Amino acid sequence: MPRTGRLVMPGYPHHIVQRGHNRQLVFAERSDYEHYLSNLRELKEQCGIKVFSYCLMTNHVHLVVSPDTAAGLGAFMKGLAARATRYRNKLKGRSGTLWEWRYKSSVVDSEEYLLACSRYIELNPVRARMVALAGDYEWSSFQQRVGAKPEWLDSSPCFTSLGSTAAEARSKYGIFVEGGIPDAEYELIRQAVQRNQLTGSGKFVDAIEATLGLRVERRGPGRPKREK
Repeated sequence: MPRTGRLVMPGYPHHIVQRGHNRQLVFAERSDYEHYLSNLRELKEQCGIKVFSYCLMTNHVHLVVSPDTAAGLGAFMKGLAARATRYRNKLKGRSGTLWEWRYKSSVVDSEEYLLACSRYIELNPVRARMVALAGDYEWSSFQQRVGAKPEWLDSSPCFTSLGSTAAEARSKYGIFVEGGIPDAEYELIRQAVQRNQLTGSGKFVDAIEATLGLRVERRGPGRPKREK
């Protein structure tokens, strides 16, 4: 089967997954995580990228980011991968690749699925049984998002509209994530990023098809539920 081309759309969120080569360990020590996050923060400014959420697992990373330009996303991911590889190789006194050469990406419907994708990636450590709650995991965006100030994370109306005040929005987002993810929503998001397809409703798919003049395979209907 021919490989699906990667779709990049400036101004839209993209769910990114990048894995270690042959699923090798990428993060072993605390300093590995800290180094990657430092580069994430620096490169997002250099490349014109908004970072909405992230989760660093031991052998792969999940990001939800929005590029100002198509070239910016490529430069951002290339820079992250190269810096992490140089750091790890120097630390271990070796050479060679650290990552799979081709990361996976899915353009996300910002109105209906941005929150859902953030929840999906922030629950990764819970699904892996590394922690009991999303808030227990240090290397995801969850603690930043529900904290008094989201530090360097970017925001969007999807996050701020959850409450009439910033504190209420943070609280409701925490409830939304810790409440878990429905099976159908989990499968839609997982399959979309694995296949480099769109993450969104049928209406969203239709709109993107009309914009691009391309046919995109449809998946299950419906939208993720938000906490009221």
